[in-house]
Amino acid sequence: MKHISIIVPLGHSSLPNIDGTHQIFSEVNKFAESMGREPFFTVKLVGLSHEIVQRNGLYTIQPDCLIQDIKKTDLIIVPAMHGDIPKAIELNKAFIPWIVEQYEQGAELASFCIGSFFLAATGLLKGKKCATHWIAANDFRMMFPDVNLVDDRIMTEEGGIYTSGGA
Repeated sequence: MKHISIIVPLGHSSLPNIDGTHQIFSEVNKFAESMGREPFFTVKLVGLSHEIVQRNGLYTIQPDCLIQDIKKTDLIIVPAMHGDIPKAIELNKAFIPWIVEQYEQGAELASFCIGSFFLAATGLLKGKKCATHWIAANDFRMMFPDVNLVDDRIMTEEGGIYTSGGA
């Protein structure tokens, strides 16, 4: 069974990226079970605290676990983070060593849209191809000149790291 970790960043992130991804993997599991098969995935919302306020207090997400509870995962999903990107990266920097460690242990990484900024902040995209939302391409290039941002693709994969230009 594959272990999926969907990170729930502090601050303002894409709720559809978080909830939609969780729902898709959960529905695949339900479908497998309806056919008498074992579920394919263990899906966990992973955070830095037990309650994460989103959208200026409009929503609160209670992750299933904290990063220190996950010793090994197969896939980490990074949702889009909105607002002041450097501030969002700083606010969530505690995820970075965990993401790097998981990648070094064989986990694959996937980012939605402008979640690529946070993924690039790990240093794991250095010299690799990457996609992001077109509206943020110039800012991305300025912040991460050592990443090969591609404009002609909506999705990239290189070395088990997947990025998308939009969800």
